[in-house]
Amino acid sequence: MSEAKMILPRTGIGLDVHAYASPDLPRPLWLGGLFWEGERGLAGHSDGDPVAHAAADALFSAAGIGDLGTHFGTDRPEFAGASGVTLLTEAARIVRAAGFEIGNVAVQFVATRPKFGPRREESQRVLSDAAGAPVSVTATTSDGLGFTGRGEGISAVATALVYPR
Repeated sequence: MSEAKMILPRTGIGLDVHAYASPDLPRPLWLGGLFWEGERGLAGHSDGDPVAHAAADALFSAAGIGDLGTHFGTDRPEFAGASGVTLLTEAARIVRAAGFEIGNVAVQFVATRPKFGPRREESQRVLSDAAGAPVSVTATTSDGLGFTGRGEGISAVATALVYPR
């Protein structure tokens, strides 16, 4: 009787942080793949969406193929202003091309605004479509502590599960 080779999943972690854009150079807020009308945007090389960026970074980490900077860094002018959804879509393609399938991605972001709950399902749909796998998003505050508590920016941490094909 031959032994079946067990397929072991791999996990990865992604972290992304963006400061709010200067009032002198306003930008739109993109968060969780969604545009947030009337909210102050985040500074960054691309659209500054820390939720989508952390998700992409977690996928790269799980597959062991670098990180967000490796694939979409500031030395890549073609990604200047790119949508986080576009980056997540491309990250998922790269991970699959490296021989992995995506199980899921979970993201939590820390911010004082915007109020995320009413748009959670919409965000999860957009990001799941981009990744071609389930993406869940949760939000929390830091009880007034640190840069997120002072309203200076938003951070996001993500985990991803992939498995070799």
